[in-house]
Amino acid sequence: MDIRRADDRFRTQNEWLDSRHSFSFGPYYDPANVGFGLLMVHNDEVVAPGTGFDTHPHQDLEIVTWVLRGALVHQDSEGHSGIVYPGLAQRMSAGSGIQHSERNDAGEPVRYVQMWVRPDEVDLDPTYQQAEVDDILATGELVPIASGLPKHATNAAIRINQRKAGLYAARLSPGQSVLLPRAPYVHLFVALGTITLEGAGDLGTADAARVVASDGQLVTAGPDGAEVLVWEMLA
Repeated sequence: MDIRRADDRFRTQNEWLDSRHSFSFGPYYDPANVGFGLLMVHNDEVVAPGTGFDTHPHQDLEIVTWVLRGALVHQDSEGHSGIVYPGLAQRMSAGSGIQHSERNDAGEPVRYVQMWVRPDEVDLDPTYQQAEVDDILATGELVPIASGLPKHATNAAIRINQRKAGLYAARLSPGQSVLLPRAPYVHLFVALGTITLEGAGDLGTADAARVVASDGQLVTAGPDGAEVLVWEMLA
């Protein structure tokens, strides 16, 4: 189990963006930290009002975005558009090539987590999907929000083109607990609040744990509750 604290991440800051990178990204490169399992990018972004990422290209990536505060406007070259906000799962499959923009048109900063994994196949047709999951998250359970794992074929909110990876979210009330999946690789990210992780102790907002050969450790929310994002990966 490898604990990564929020303040230890690579960080990109300018007048409109504050981004913390879990893995090597952009100008920040560490050959010992280029990903974990199938997870290539895990960026915690804060974008100022009236700004954002202008149109830029991607290819052969499954890009999942999870908004924590505010709203993010998505537009792409395939004609897809959407407003992503807390409780809405979103996935863009870049496939053979796509261009998109992500803008904050609201009057407050938007904070979101963006995650990339490689697809099973290259040169697929670019696609887009989003789905409401707010009601399901009210259960306090680990909810599969973006998955290609066969076991989630009928209950994932959105599908990704990677049969060996799946993303869960959980909104935990104070003191509420969930078990991590049993899997070769599990990545736990504390999106909001604080938790206690069995075998590791306390983790705060934007802290993460990388677990190899997870045997289902217990995650318990702190006194103010917590929201967590969990990747289960078979490779």
